[in-house]
Amino acid sequence: MKLIGLDYGDRKIGVAVSDAMGWTAQGVEVIVRRRPEDDLRRLEALVREHGVEEIVLGLPKNMNGTIGPRGEISIAFAETLKESLGLPVHLWDERLSTVSAERTLLEADVSRKKRRQVVDKIAATIILQNYLDYQSRR
Repeated sequence: MKLIGLDYGDRKIGVAVSDAMGWTAQGVEVIVRRRPEDDLRRLEALVREHGVEEIVLGLPKNMNGTIGPRGEISIAFAETLKESLGLPVHLWDERLSTVSAERTLLEADVSRKKRRQVVDKIAATIILQNYLDYQSRR
């Protein structure tokens, strides 16, 4: 079963997809947000293109584990995804995923300009891979 992982931000949505076995996550693209309808249309196209059956959406939590305003926005987006795409949506704690993505890109000596272009896709990959790893241990 294939899953899609999303790092939902104010300006961009990082997208990753799992392999058919649900073992590995691969970054797919970064959607630059314009209008909510356009974002949903692109996500629907990606779901169809990759044969996705479930969605993993990063849930930004505060460091103490509470959910702040950004988390509430993600929860609302999860409901929109469920209604629009008709697929199960799993919220996954994404604390430090972007920090981890930045660190990975810095260690790979990727230029600042290129980091800005791909960091959201890498963060989505980290979110999805963490979810897949957790599921495989259950």
